[in-house]
Amino acid sequence: MAYLKIGDVARLVGISPSAIRGWEHLGLTRPHRTQSRYRLYTNDDVRLLKKARYLRQAQGLNGPAIVQMLKRKGVIASKANGTSRVIGARLRQLRKKFGLRLAQVAKEAGISVGFLSALERSQMSASVGTLRKLARFYSTNILELFNPSESHAPLVRPSQRKVLETGPGVRMELLAWGGTMMEPHLFRIAPQAGSGEPYTHEGEEFLFLFRGALNISLDGQEYRLKRGDSFYFESATPHHWRNPGRSETWVLWINTPPTF
Repeated sequence: MAYLKIGDVARLVGISPSAIRGWEHLGLTRPHRTQSRYRLYTNDDVRLLKKARYLRQAQGLNGPAIVQMLKRKGVIASKANGTSRVIGARLRQLRKKFGLRLAQVAKEAGISVGFLSALERSQMSASVGTLRKLARFYSTNILELFNPSESHAPLVRPSQRKVLETGPGVRMELLAWGGTMMEPHLFRIAPQAGSGEPYTHEGEEFLFLFRGALNISLDGQEYRLKRGDSFYFESATPHHWRNPGRSETWVLWINTPPTF
């Protein structure tokens, strides 16, 4: 196999070497390395970088948005992170605890057996809606799937937050835990990412949009939220949501009681 150096790739793609290195840090490419740590690229890497360049120029997407879009399309693979491994193991543990087969759980959750198997093996990540269905089937909640510590303190530093990534481009950071009245999250939603299919649960929800935009649908009626907007609704109303913009959306999202 013929390999290309970063300078050659930069000329072929029409971007700078520093841009290629930046996209590498985001997970877009994983070049081979020589013993001297020089980067070596394949023709597949060149084609992938050309797609990224097109998305940047034609759609105005930034680096993280490009990576998230290509992951959603299956062009590049998502690495299983620690949270995905915890959730996969927990789902398998629950299924075994109840003595159920993959086919039984998949049917109740409305997903394929292959997809559920991949979830349990931490090879795939699920949307919020799918995790909600699985949690409800097992008579638990999404929060319990990644086992937050029961102990809590009044002050939670950013580095101490419990993080859950649900599906491509949706990151939930738990801001406090251990109480019985509220469950506050910081949702970070990549461009075009969202909850997936509609879902419901008990309680009430409050949102405050810090950054970006959010489309949220309540029982078929759609609302467009912009920076600075707040939103309240009853969780029993079928709802789903999506970031319609070109940059990451940040939402303070509070559920009461803690049923997420």
